[in-house]
Amino acid sequence: MHPPIEFWFEFGSNYSYLALMRIEALAGRAGVPLVWKPFLLGPIFRELGWQDSPFNEQREKGEYVWRDMARRAAKYGIPFTRPSSFPRRALLPMRVALLGADQRWMGEYCRRIMLRNWSQDAEIDDPDAVLALLAGLVDDPVAVLRAAQGEDNKEALRAQTAEARRLGIFGAPSFIVRGELFWGDDRLEDALEYAQSLA
Repeated sequence: MHPPIEFWFEFGSNYSYLALMRIEALAGRAGVPLVWKPFLLGPIFRELGWQDSPFNEQREKGEYVWRDMARRAAKYGIPFTRPSSFPRRALLPMRVALLGADQRWMGEYCRRIMLRNWSQDAEIDDPDAVLALLAGLVDDPVAVLRAAQGEDNKEALRAQTAEARRLGIFGAPSFIVRGELFWGDDRLEDALEYAQSLA
């Protein structure tokens, strides 16, 4: 059995989108267990001294990244529309993701959220939108949403974000395999190959 790959991601992260749309299928084919690790980038960026996404703080980098996103999305066959709001607030769907991290519906839920943000250019931090995207995945979307908004779950997401920082994570997506950190969508395959090399 190969060690698992931890997938640290954020719905507001553009490169997390590219990784998330591919990781479940790739990990399955590689025989590597997948552990979903939703966390919040905002607090980490602020701790690093950024008040906004680095792609917004540096204009040239920002313009480059949208061209890069279009190229890479086309390469993978993933639909992409540059969002009219970036980074888009994603607190509520992230709380739901934390609640569902070990549930069978997690992958499909996350892909639905990501497509709404990065393909449909629609708001995702909205209870009605999240309820609609949970439809057909869980028996009681209202109960899931209520649990996600509970104080225990809110604190758990804060704790998971603190754990990401403790592990040295500075951006998303990040992948950790037995303590080894890989950062960026273009390192997903490297992380899976590393996991395959370990027993």
